[in-house]
Amino acid sequence: MPTIRIAMWSGPRNISTAMMRSFGARADCHVVDEPFYAAFLAETRLIHPMNDEVLASQSNDWRDVVPTLLGPTPNGEPIFYQKHMTHHMLPNMVSDFGLDWMRQCRNAFLIRDPARVLASYIVKREDVQLADIGFVQQADIFAREADRLGHAPPVVEGVDVLRDPAATLAKLCAALDIPWTDQMLSWPAGRRATDGVWAPAWYDAVEKSTGFTAPPPEAPVALSDHLQRIADEARPHYEALAKWKL
Repeated sequence: MPTIRIAMWSGPRNISTAMMRSFGARADCHVVDEPFYAAFLAETRLIHPMNDEVLASQSNDWRDVVPTLLGPTPNGEPIFYQKHMTHHMLPNMVSDFGLDWMRQCRNAFLIRDPARVLASYIVKREDVQLADIGFVQQADIFAREADRLGHAPPVVEGVDVLRDPAATLAKLCAALDIPWTDQMLSWPAGRRATDGVWAPAWYDAVEKSTGFTAPPPEAPVALSDHLQRIADEARPHYEALAKWKL
């Protein structure tokens, strides 16, 4: 049976790592964590937390990454879940990095309100621009996939997963044409061998988790003028996907 490859496209500071935990809890699934991160840093020369460790942990050339995404899973698992960050595929790199490999994946999109993304992002990295949070890139990749399919690919919002994980993940599994299993609702705490080397800088909360937890009541987010401008620029791209969410 051919491997089912699921490419989940998200920006940073969403529940993307918890989603990776959820799929990784399935007995039939292997996961990979942000495989283009090092290639992105090598190309942009941006400085991120644990920069040297990230560059040393993965290929710095996207052409070496793609075959690992299209090859078999290590233990023959039938599902291969790939956690991708949209900002790693920079707008001027879409043709250079290449996205044709996406056609061999079932592509899905994980979204979050841009103001809340920014409020979380600056806790980890204060220097932020619109390109860093991936909304423009996510909308471009979504449009590319929708054009290929002739209809909108699956979209889920992080807060919907947190509010009702069983129902939302069941809808996602149906849209991806894979069986739903309640194995996706819980997992052991701790780090995974499949986590990126950057886990100590970013994954403190998810390493303590054993499942999805209900979100606190959503209060208005107060942003600086600079951050509010970024949120306003990102919002149309977010809304373009939000209208299609499951």
